[in-house]
Amino acid sequence: MAHERPAGLIVDYGGVLDDGPSVLEYARRARAAGVRTAVFSGGHAVPDECVAAFELVLLGAVGGARKPSPDAFANAARALGLSAGRCVVVDDVPVNVRGAAAAGAVGVLHRHPEATLAELEILFGVPAVEA
Repeated sequence: MAHERPAGLIVDYGGVLDDGPSVLEYARRARAAGVRTAVFSGGHAVPDECVAAFELVLLGAVGGARKPSPDAFANAARALGLSAGRCVVVDDVPVNVRGAAAAGAVGVLHRHPEATLAELEILFGVPAVEA
């Protein structure tokens, strides 16, 4: 049976998108390739550069649930028009990655931009850099 590629990318801001420009640039590339994208932060705001790069910005509670609740990630996926099972969530906090996985998403624990980009390339089939 062929594996269906994920269709949504949900990325945390603090600890991920502020860890250098490469993950933000990947999100732009993935979005241009047709991947639905959202930044999901527990904070109250993200920089305008992030707002412009993602099709959706989710702050604080989503549908009444906050990270690390699986409901928060399921609601974030739903806001993108997808099921959690069609999404990849990138976060630097292990309990949040576990919450995303409990919702059915693929969780990627961000520790270093190059490692995260390698995972995302495999999952989405979108190269991290232009060939």
